[in-house]
Amino acid sequence: MDSAARDKTQPALPTGSSCPGPEWPEQERAEQLARGAALKWASGIFYRPEQLARLGQYRSREVQRTCSLEARIKSVVQSYLEGVKTGVWQLAQALKAVQGAREALGQARGLLRDMAEAAQTLEPLREQVEKHKQLQTLSQLLPRLRAVPAAVAHTQTLIDARRLLEAYVSLRELEQLQEETCAPLGGLELPVFEGLGPLAEALGQAVEAAAGAAGQLAREDPALLVAAVRVAEVDAGRTTSLEQAPRDWRQRCLRALQQGLERVHFGTSLQPGPGALTEWLEALRVALPAELAMAEALVAPCCPPHYKVVQLWAHTLHGGLRRCLQQLLEGPELEEADTFTLLRWVLHVYQGPEMMGSLELGPEADVSDLEPLLTLENIEQLEATFVAKVQCQCPATPFPQAKVAQWLQKALDGEVGEWGREQEPDTDLSGFYHSPLPAIVLQILEEHIRVTRIVSVSLQRRVHGMALSELSTFLRSFSDALIRFSQDHLRGEAVVPHYVPYLLATLNHQLALSSSVSVLQPEWVVPGVLAPVEAELDKLQKRICRLVLEALLAELQPLFAALPSRRWLSSPELLDDVCERTARFCQNFRHVRNPAVQLLLAEAERTVVLEYLSALMQGRLVCRGADERTQAAERLQHDAAQLQELFLGLGLEESVQCAPVLLALRELLNLRDPTLLGLEVAGLRQQFPDVSEDHVSALLDLRGDVSREQRLAALSSLRAGPQPSPPAGRRALFSLVPTPAPSLASCLPSGSCA
Repeated sequence: MDSAARDKTQPALPTGSSCPGPEWPEQERAEQLARGAALKWASGIFYRPEQLARLGQYRSREVQRTCSLEARIKSVVQSYLEGVKTGVWQLAQALKAVQGAREALGQARGLLRDMAEAAQTLEPLREQVEKHKQLQTLSQLLPRLRAVPAAVAHTQTLIDARRLLEAYVSLRELEQLQEETCAPLGGLELPVFEGLGPLAEALGQAVEAAAGAAGQLAREDPALLVAAVRVAEVDAGRTTSLEQAPRDWRQRCLRALQQGLERVHFGTSLQPGPGALTEWLEALRVALPAELAMAEALVAPCCPPHYKVVQLWAHTLHGGLRRCLQQLLEGPELEEADTFTLLRWVLHVYQGPEMMGSLELGPEADVSDLEPLLTLENIEQLEATFVAKVQCQCPATPFPQAKVAQWLQKALDGEVGEWGREQEPDTDLSGFYHSPLPAIVLQILEEHIRVTRIVSVSLQRRVHGMALSELSTFLRSFSDALIRFSQDHLRGEAVVPHYVPYLLATLNHQLALSSSVSVLQPEWVVPGVLAPVEAELDKLQKRICRLVLEALLAELQPLFAALPSRRWLSSPELLDDVCERTARFCQNFRHVRNPAVQLLLAEAERTVVLEYLSALMQGRLVCRGADERTQAAERLQHDAAQLQELFLGLGLEESVQCAPVLLALRELLNLRDPTLLGLEVAGLRQQFPDVSEDHVSALLDLRGDVSREQRLAALSSLRAGPQPSPPAGRRALFSLVPTPAPSLASCLPSGSCA
């Protein structure tokens, strides 16, 4: 079928289309967009009928534009086709060139294959040539190679004779001969050179040994030390054509210097044994500065400047000592004397002017950046160990009393053993009971605090805390011993001829401790740190005072059992007995120091008044009339004056217990009109706010003339109004007076001596 027939059978294409739509989808979309744009443009142009007159103009303009676009498109397509034609021609030329290169490469490959086959045929000849060259070289070096064994033996002899420089020169000649031989032989090593490796190692060991004994050689044979250092330095700069591992004799030399120092001063056999730490540290105190001085004067001139011998010596000695001390701390626990010595030596002696702080050590020593010999953890551990051992373990010198708890207990046992003696306690020149116990206790504690001051403030603080703790424990043990002493005496289990005097002596001991405990408070201690000890001392004083007053009550209670009575109304004999026995009991108070004696007298007066009031409250006497009430009132007034005179005569500076209460009771008994009892009871309540209804009822019973209504009126006045405040300086009194049946324990006073 010809082209015309094909054109007739194909469907007609749209105007402006050159290929079918299914084969060019982009062209179809572009044509649709163009048609749409043309329709939009035409609808905008010919919107009005009058614009249709210009249709011919628009058609003519668009035809011209279409022709212009078709011409431009044809020009572009023509240019593109010409470029494609040129490219096709260039590709054809390149194909021809590639084919030519392929043929040339094939020819070259064939030539190379022929050359390789020729080279293989010449390989035996090449090997023969190489062997000929090696044999020629060996024949030339043969005289020298024959001398190698003798040279090796000679070099070994030089090493043994410690002629290190000569040995090194001989070794280098042998090594150069080995290099000259190995190069022509392609790296082949001859058996004759097998001894060079051990020979070099022997020389290195000789250099290392000389460096390790540098201190001794610097004094005895400095030339050998200089030779060893020079060998190490020269070998450090050598170059070789052989692939040999570097010998690094310089580092071995420096390492040997350090190890030799550590071996001399801190070897295993030189570490201190049990109990020898002090001597060991003292030896180091002398040896280490001497070693540094020797290094600066003798060793440093034998070594190059970059060795920094003085710094090396200082740092090596410091490091060795530090490791040695760490090993020492990891071993068995040190005793307290060794612990103290070690702490003082490390913190003060080692860093002091005698050793590392010496002005003779110049800047070349460079000791400023040295690590501490002991870490903070080490120091804290040593301080804790020291305090624990000093407090609880066996004593050891140089401390005056190393075992605080043991010595305090020993002092207490000695004092307790004195309490059962046949004679009274010892007195001082002023007549006061005296014992060395307070001085011993404070001396034990104060010396421990003082001696640790030369170590560190932290150790002194620890020991200070331990001392105060032990003092508090001692005071509690002292108080417990007093209780056992009193119980044994009261039960009759122990014969104590001078029970009260020894109680009074302990009061002087307490007073001495209280007045001297301030020696345990250094300037750096914060205020109030002695408060627990002062509280224990205060408790001890109250306990001693209570025991003394119990002894006084034991003597007075049989006398107060007959008071009040008809005999009491008519005669002062009963109170005279009370005053006589009280005066006899209190005579020993003169051996007690102030202010404790004033406290004892005041509490004794208070105890007598309480016992007096307790007797009045028992209801053993009821006045039968106005005359007996007058007698009772006068007796109260007389007794108040007599008791006041008694205690003032015993040395009491101010009597504040007897007169006020007894005179107040006198007014209650001396009142003529019972209807006014309410006013009198109210006045009593103002003076003594702790008076109770039971007390007032007992006093009204003593009058014997109070009716039920008058009693109720008096008691109601007691309850009227707010509770008054006690007068300034007046302690509770009636609250300690039981009704109706007193007992020994309840009659004891409370407050400062309770």
